Amino acid sequence: MLTVLFGVNYLVWRIFFSLNLDAWWIAIPLVIAEAYSIIDVALFSMTMWRSRNRPRPPTPVEGLTVDVFITTYNEPVDLVMATAIAARDIRYPHETWVLDDGARDEMRLAAAAAGVGYITRGDDWTNRPLHAKAGNLNNALMATHGEFMLILDADQIPDARILDHTLGYFTDPLVALVQTPQQFGNVPDDDPLGSQAPLFYGPIQQGKDGWNAAFFCGSNALLRRDALMQLGVMKYVIEVERAVRISLKGASKVMKKAIAAEGSRNPVLLHALIEVDDAIKRAHHEIATGASITGATYDLHRSISQVSRSLVEADLKLMAADLAALNVRPADDYPRASEWIASMITLIARLVDAGNAYVGEDGTVYFDAQSFDGYGSLSGNRLEDLRAGRAAPPRPRPPGPAPSTSKCRARAPARR
Repeated sequence: MLTVLFGVNYLVWRIFFSLNLDAWWIAIPLVIAEAYSIIDVALFSMTMWRSRNRPRPPTPVEGLTVDVFITTYNEPVDLVMATAIAARDIRYPHETWVLDDGARDEMRLAAAAAGVGYITRGDDWTNRPLHAKAGNLNNALMATHGEFMLILDADQIPDARILDHTLGYFTDPLVALVQTPQQFGNVPDDDPLGSQAPLFYGPIQQGKDGWNAAFFCGSNALLRRDALMQLGVMKYVIEVERAVRISLKGASKVMKKAIAAEGSRNPVLLHALIEVDDAIKRAHHEIATGASITGATYDLHRSISQVSRSLVEADLKLMAADLAALNVRPADDYPRASEWIASMITLIARLVDAGNAYVGEDGTVYFDAQSFDGYGSLSGNRLEDLRAGRAAPPRPRPPGPAPSTSKCRARAPARR
């Protein structure tokens, strides 16, 4: 605390009383560096203010399932196997796995000879981002089932008692991670350069633990699988919620344009568009205020379906009104066309007998438009606009009686 107070006092003096602006190019960067160092000291002091020294954990209960993962890519097989054998010999019952991102046959054979599991990526990773070590661990998560995971790098030799000294912390259901320190085997005992990082794995991590902010260093740590999977589910939910929000925002813009374009041309459609826009806004508000995405989108879907049914019902009523105005009544029966082929042949024969149609040399039936006195009264077609019919190339005639040709007209045929 005194260091921070004196540092702030010094910084005030430097800025307001001793800053040499004639040499600003060196004075200002120097003051910024000094300010940064004081801020760093203040943050370090705040971290250490709540330093937490945890007692030794209780003895872990029996029956917990643990997977020990050793990640590797292209490290020497002997180096990886030294770690794998040490991991295999950890006292608490567990499964040891070598996660080989290099998919090396010699690594697989060495792991099998030592009685250690071997996992590499399958074809489902083809043409997908690999994400290096993180992807290697994600792949192993899908192939194993342990409640806890001890993650080791290829050159980290674990102490045989590591699980005995860490699993007990997980009796607290809120503990998701236990980070252990690491010791380098190629550093002198006196460690003149501080390579063992005792400050980081000691006071800094203990201070962060006091603020519930201790973090995973990437290896030599034990994690609870459920907690890790929950993070993945939360990430997925966040992405889904983001996608739904973007979709609703885009749909709202589209509806506004549609409402503006429709104007007052079709009151029924305009009312439907306004109802859909209100439903979209309501869904967006519900999600923003904490409602479940499933419930909000279900209500939106139900509202849009109701509007769609209303539009269909309105169209059916308009169609019924049009048919009533034309004095068109629903048919009593809707037979298949194939059931009326014989009747159609009979009717064509009667038209031929009446002189309203005739059969060409190739068997094609032509209808004589000029023989119909009321031609065009409904359709508006005119006889002078018709073109003479032309016979198609002869085709084999189907079996059965041909229509009667006793009264074929000799006049030029009209449209076929």
